[in-house]
Amino acid sequence: MSDHDATTFDESITAHEAAPASILAPQYRATTVGLVSLVALVAFESMAVAAAMPTVARALDGLPLYALAFGITLATSVVGMVVGGQWSDRHGPATSLWPGLACFVIGLLVAGLANDMRMLLAGRLLQGLGAGAISVSLFVLAGRCYPQSLRPRLFAAFSAAWVVPSLLGPALSGWMADTIGWRWVFLAVPLAALPAAWMLRPALRGHADTAAQVPRRGRAAWACGAALGLCLLYLGGQTRGGAALAMLVPGAALAFACTWRLLPRGTLLAAHGLPSVVALRGLVCAAFFGTEAFLPLLLSRERGLSPVWAGVALSVGALGWSLGSQYQGHARNGWSRHRFLRVGTGAVFSGLVLTCAATWPSVPVWLAILGWTLAGLGMGLISASLSMLALSMSAPGEEGANGSALQLCEATVVAGSMAVGGSLFAALLATSAQAAYLANFAIALLMALLAMAIVGRTGARGLVVN
Repeated sequence: MSDHDATTFDESITAHEAAPASILAPQYRATTVGLVSLVALVAFESMAVAAAMPTVARALDGLPLYALAFGITLATSVVGMVVGGQWSDRHGPATSLWPGLACFVIGLLVAGLANDMRMLLAGRLLQGLGAGAISVSLFVLAGRCYPQSLRPRLFAAFSAAWVVPSLLGPALSGWMADTIGWRWVFLAVPLAALPAAWMLRPALRGHADTAAQVPRRGRAAWACGAALGLCLLYLGGQTRGGAALAMLVPGAALAFACTWRLLPRGTLLAAHGLPSVVALRGLVCAAFFGTEAFLPLLLSRERGLSPVWAGVALSVGALGWSLGSQYQGHARNGWSRHRFLRVGTGAVFSGLVLTCAATWPSVPVWLAILGWTLAGLGMGLISASLSMLALSMSAPGEEGANGSALQLCEATVVAGSMAVGGSLFAALLATSAQAAYLANFAIALLMALLAMAIVGRTGARGLVVN
């Protein structure tokens, strides 16, 4: 579908659909609760496991494989995204959701019952495959079940579903590890995931027959190559010296070569329309998460905040994200998606400038926290808007491929920028801590500047918020 056709198609929907009042209207209630519950559970698993992993690695005598326990999940999620998107486009989202849910649940059970680190890694591998397939199938289901006018609210609900796990997940995970045991951090999630998915059965049955417009061959092989490249990038970013280069260089080359085959044509050059939508997702996420990775360390190690208060500082970014997403979903100001993206990218860049200024001791910490809140607010405006645009630019049978492209671009650019940033940080820290932080923040700000440069190429001018 051309950019002009996509915008015209979307405007037509906006103008002519008789939209229900709410995503909790009777015909959508079960689907909405099921979708949001699954998003929240995947978010909780991600946050809780990250907090519990030091305890898990010590218990299983697996500290040398600590980094791989995270990298392998990120890597295999790429395969799940791509294969799940292809299956969703060809045979409907049920063919992606149920196998994805099975992999996710089995992976959690394997990890929760692991008696050594290798068994835990096998579980984490399955978790990544399942999470990738689930995320794409939920994206496709959102596009096929909800009218255009309700999608902003649905994506706002998705963002809100990440906030509570972000705030409570680490603390709850620590409590579980200290009381009933770390294994329940993995074993508790399936108890809630299966009922949530069961609520989606009617919606899945109603969207099982859409076939992809264009056959896509060889995507699974390219996805496996991209996954291997991302895993090398992740491990390289956790390594020092020559060993880091030995993984970073081939990892970057492999991830780039394979990811390029899986993204819409023109993404690397930010071509007008969908390619720029996908590229913008990767850039803003790399800017935000690249800063988030080093902000707690900066606030605690260099500015003297306790771990609790450093965590609170991060939490305000999550709250800002949720507020921004809620605002774009419920605003009645006639703003176009293009304006949301313009304002959002500007807020991310301005917020990151204020946040990164905390590298200098003379800058008050409260200013950095204010900046982080502003950056989160911008991400809330951007993230849901990009998902909306990707759906509006997808012909029937293309939602899965375009949804997986959004997430794949994000994973690749974030992993690549953080691997480079982590290596620079390690190399500069012994000489100058300030230079080490500034090198990482410079990468994040460069990504945010590139995002501001291409936002006008997203073809979002005609999309008006209802």
